[in-house]
Amino acid sequence: MPSTLTLDGRHGGGQILRSALSLAMITGRPFELGAIRAQRPKPGLMRQHLAAVTAAATLCDAVVEGAEPGSSALRFAPGALRSGDFRFAIGSAGSTTLVLQTLLPAMLAAPPGQFCIEVSGGTHNPLAPSADFLQHCFLPLLRRMGARVTLELQRHGFHPAGGGQVRLQVEAGHGLQGLILEERGALLQTQARALVANLPSAIGKRELQVLSEAVEGLQDHCTVISLSDCDGPGNLVELQVIHAHVQELFCGHGAKSRPAEQVALEALAPMQRYLQSNAAVGEHLADQLMLPLALAGTGRFTTTQLSAHMASNAEVIEAFLPVRFGFSPAAGALLVEVMAAPG
Repeated sequence: MPSTLTLDGRHGGGQILRSALSLAMITGRPFELGAIRAQRPKPGLMRQHLAAVTAAATLCDAVVEGAEPGSSALRFAPGALRSGDFRFAIGSAGSTTLVLQTLLPAMLAAPPGQFCIEVSGGTHNPLAPSADFLQHCFLPLLRRMGARVTLELQRHGFHPAGGGQVRLQVEAGHGLQGLILEERGALLQTQARALVANLPSAIGKRELQVLSEAVEGLQDHCTVISLSDCDGPGNLVELQVIHAHVQELFCGHGAKSRPAEQVALEALAPMQRYLQSNAAVGEHLADQLMLPLALAGTGRFTTTQLSAHMASNAEVIEAFLPVRFGFSPAAGALLVEVMAAPG
């Protein structure tokens, strides 16, 4: 068995854990992660992190130690990855998409086979990519790299009730090709949606009014979607920016006693920063592209800035794989490049 890799979770969040789980499944190398989320207000493993650990362990028959709520240390020794149909329930509004992101790189790198993964929990969470983001922004780029993957949003789930469900299907065994994405291309369309679950549709109309007044040409591309089959109330506003080479999605999350206008501005501000740069992708999409490009062994893209997530993600990936990341200034952006490690 390969030697155990020791990782420090002190200066990162769940991203370090998710990347380590993915890479352990791919390489067969066990790891020990200490000081998990040590600098967070609630340190240690939370329910959605444990769901990712359980899901990863199920797919590769791993031996796991320390997988308990609040645990500050985890040991994960993977076995052989196996395809098939799997169902996982987070049991809360914890993010289904973060669980999928843990499993997806391993499935893409697996031997030929069919995977079908269903996860129930939250589908539109603060501090996590939404199911819509994966569908419209991330997966199209993976398919451009050669991945055969589809995602179906079967039921919406908002914080705190959860109750959502997603299904991910992957045809493994095709490998990944490098991606070059330095320019986003011409702006084709900007559109906005307000999701309103078990709440008055007027909330969504107020959010979209704020956005249509701030973004030129948006007024004819605004939609309120009322959802009645959710376990609890929920609200989300999405700004989708479609360029010739890439799509980006920016979200504002509703909460109790939070004005609709504030929710709209939460989505508007990052979209404006993105458009004012020359970057092809925003920082969240950049973070998600790093591991697929490392598996391909080559590629580059431009983004807005080097986030703490990206820096810690690069360290974990470089610890498992014979690649290195380069970060260099570009005109109005940051160039991120993956290449073979020297020697």
